[in-house]
Amino acid sequence: MRQLRLTIAYDGTEYVGWQVQTNGISVQERLETAWRRITGESRRIVASGRTDSGVHALGQVCGLETESQLDDLTLVRALNAILPDDVSVLDLVTIEGGFDPIRDAVRKTYRYQIQSGRRHDVFDRRFWWFVPPELDVASMKRAAEQIIGRHDFECFQTAGSERLTTVRTISDLNIFERVNDPYQWITIEVTADGFLYNMVRCIAGTLALVGLHKRPVEWVREVINSRDRMLAGPTAPSHALILVSVHYELEHLPKSSTVIQ
Repeated sequence: MRQLRLTIAYDGTEYVGWQVQTNGISVQERLETAWRRITGESRRIVASGRTDSGVHALGQVCGLETESQLDDLTLVRALNAILPDDVSVLDLVTIEGGFDPIRDAVRKTYRYQIQSGRRHDVFDRRFWWFVPPELDVASMKRAAEQIIGRHDFECFQTAGSERLTTVRTISDLNIFERVNDPYQWITIEVTADGFLYNMVRCIAGTLALVGLHKRPVEWVREVINSRDRMLAGPTAPSHALILVSVHYELEHLPKSSTVIQ
């Protein structure tokens, strides 16, 4: 049996999420159907983590066991020939010694995208959360500094997925701004050793309140210390969230693999 590591990108707009569900088409279902057509195998393709309905990915990482004798490059080309335009296999490599996309992951990076300003950019509506008027990005950055580090982030978790602990370490939280009057684009990039359910969307909603001057910068620390979800900001919409990359220790990767950094 051969172990494969796949890196895929997808536009999650038309999907109920990563995981196979009964209420609609998932990204996992699309991949597994394409795999069955190519190899004749019915295999479970396991991702580094589930993304919810409407959430996108630039570098989702998956694991798959196969008995197929097709080489890596042939499999990539065959998958991309069958998959719909909103799903793409970026990389596929054979892993020696085993690979678990969930347990072997050491960090993940998510991006949340906010479009603000005096007008709604109609071309960005599928991938950006519109929050009028312009946001105070300097205040958002000062508030974000309070989130970096190892904390109990229960205040940024919504109901729906039980965890043994709500303690996580956020190693990086960067906010970038681009302005072209009357539009303002803000991206929030968060890297952590793990994420709670809807954690990044809750962080984005909380920072947006600071950017709107509806809450002071110091309020974010109070929210974290409270561990109370009701005190934090709203859960921002799913359509503006992107899984950017999944990070693994180098010893888990073959020399030919692309390391997502």
